Amino acid sequence: MSDVHYMLKDLPMRYFMDECGVRSPGHEGAGVVVKVGDSVKDWKVGDRAGIKPMMDVCHNCEQCWNGIEQWCRSAVNTGLQVPGTYQVSTVNISLLLLCTLAEYQMVYRMRSLGPSCAASTMHRALIESGLKPGQWVVFPGGGGGVGAQGVQLAKAMGMRAIVVDTGEQKAALAERIGADAFIDFRKENDVLAKVREIADGLGAHGVLVTAWQTYKDAVSYMSYIGGRIGGKITCIGLPPKDANVELGASPLIFAGLKLTITGSIVGTMQDTAAALEYARRGLLQPISEVRGLSRFAESVQQLKRGEVPGRIVIDFNKQ
Repeated sequence: MSDVHYMLKDLPMRYFMDECGVRSPGHEGAGVVVKVGDSVKDWKVGDRAGIKPMMDVCHNCEQCWNGIEQWCRSAVNTGLQVPGTYQVSTVNISLLLLCTLAEYQMVYRMRSLGPSCAASTMHRALIESGLKPGQWVVFPGGGGGVGAQGVQLAKAMGMRAIVVDTGEQKAALAERIGADAFIDFRKENDVLAKVREIADGLGAHGVLVTAWQTYKDAVSYMSYIGGRIGGKITCIGLPPKDANVELGASPLIFAGLKLTITGSIVGTMQDTAAALEYARRGLLQPISEVRGLSRFAESVQQLKRGEVPGRIVIDFNKQ
């Protein structure tokens, strides 16, 4: 969805498509290596490879030194400053491994179509949240591609996941990936009360917001007078620049109930490695529907409308 935001120019950011002539977004592509650089020793033609959302970072700032390189002010973002992966092949990022050392660190081995940037992003968000095994976490929009990865990772880390979304397909997906509960917001009369009922009558310990439209309910999923103390909101979903977004509570509530808000963006190299390890152990399953190039435009529109359960992968070798 972040690629859609970028194409619509509705985020408060610089648009390198205008400044640098970048015409191909896409920050979480995968493919097969077709050429390797002379210095590359442990990759070969035919290997599966995934592209990280950052092509490079400076490796020489406070963020990079402390393992939070995704906040590096000099980061070169795939699909933003350099062409992304919405194309048949790429040359100036490390899928082709025309490698500098930095490029070499920004590609990873894959066994299948997943995990993707979404898994790495959600692993980082769960770490940032500070939530612990046994605690309840709500995923508004948890039937989508990013949220569904978060549900699987939360379960693998021992947490209890509640998905709030709508539709039979997303309900079936939530059950398949191990959510403890699914609440259809179109069918449930009082979603917030249902969350509290499920979560020990007190509300959830945390909310990971991937769907920006749900920020207004984030506090209510966790805390109310007489409810859970110490709830944590992790902000992930990016609202359009003109959206009027509020977290829906007075500072009195935040102080009185010891609420915490934190932000999280994409994952680090360490998060990618962790997500791949969960996948290797069978705890993180691919949840992608593969479509041909002819359905690209249709898929983007479905994504914008929130109609996609899990993720859609466009195979540029298929029509």
